[in-house]
Amino acid sequence: MIGTYRIEKGDLGDAEVRALLQLHLDEMHQWSPPESVHAMPAERLAHPDVTFFVAWDGDVLAAVGAIKELDRNRGELKSMRASPAYRGKGAGKALLHHLFDVARERGYRWIGLETGTPEAFQPARQLYLSHGFAQCEPFGDYVADDFSVCMEMELA
Repeated sequence: MIGTYRIEKGDLGDAEVRALLQLHLDEMHQWSPPESVHAMPAERLAHPDVTFFVAWDGDVLAAVGAIKELDRNRGELKSMRASPAYRGKGAGKALLHHLFDVARERGYRWIGLETGTPEAFQPARQLYLSHGFAQCEPFGDYVADDFSVCMEMELA
């Protein structure tokens, strides 16, 4: 439990979870150039290198997010999305703190993420900046362009 949110491993077969993930994908396709859509579909979130979590407010889905193992020292945040009714209400923050705990338990020393630069992505960028992330050079398969920004944080 983080704040009022119960965070647990997510059931990718749950219809409510799938609907929020589909909303996330649809918005990424709406707001992003095709080559800059890096959101993972539910099927990819089920792969063994990804651990998917959900945040519940009672029996209401508040947010989803995942951590992908890049190597034994590094992880990447993926598919972070609050339900529309929970934007700005701490669900994303609670999930982010949980993912930090998971990363530290795994011994990761670094966490990265990719997000967009347009206005629609500003709330997410502000959340990450306020929790210690800083802009960095592209990592993995990401490339430098006018749309995407990569961010990183060293873990203690």
